[in-house]
Amino acid sequence: MSKPVFYLIPGLGADERVFQRLQPLLRAESQVLPWLPPESADEPLPHYAARMAEAIPVGATGWLGGVSFGGVVALELQRLRPGLRPVLISSLPDAQSLPLLLRLVRASGLYRLVPPQWLKLFPRAGQLYFGVRNGAEYRLFRHILLDMEPRYTRWAINSLLHWNSTGVAPAVQLLGTRDRVFPPGNRSIDYRIRGGGHFMVLSHAEEIAHILNGLD
Repeated sequence: MSKPVFYLIPGLGADERVFQRLQPLLRAESQVLPWLPPESADEPLPHYAARMAEAIPVGATGWLGGVSFGGVVALELQRLRPGLRPVLISSLPDAQSLPLLLRLVRASGLYRLVPPQWLKLFPRAGQLYFGVRNGAEYRLFRHILLDMEPRYTRWAINSLLHWNSTGVAPAVQLLGTRDRVFPPGNRSIDYRIRGGGHFMVLSHAEEIAHILNGLD
């Protein structure tokens, strides 16, 4: 049997840098799955996940750790790699959990009119929304914003807002109590990270690693 591995999937537009504090703390081997350019503006999410799954052995065991939109992709990947258990960090367990603000954005169609590159012009607003701390975290967040590829970002936002989560597997969910993107509310959540915002994979890496290292 293959050795269990943590396959890590960053959030929308992010890369392996968001795991720079978490990875050294994990006891199991870990591998970051990089984003692929979408084949088209309307590439179906299951098709995209199938392309990403090519980087994972068919019989792989371990965990799929997805941050934010990466958690959505992790749940789609699990359909193809059933030996892996999805772990959601600052993410959603199903489409029904999409918060009211994002449902309104979907209903209004506003996301189709606003160029994704506008996000790069307002890093301080993004800092507040994503709960990013000043200093090194903000500098990293700003660099991630600057590196975001508009074509991919538009595809990912559309995929998130129109995600069909029917039949996804149960997942372990870690959500920050101060997450403004996906507010925890009164939903059942496995691990509530006190004081954690949407960027808690960095700010609360030690606490998250402790939980992940304890998973069976």
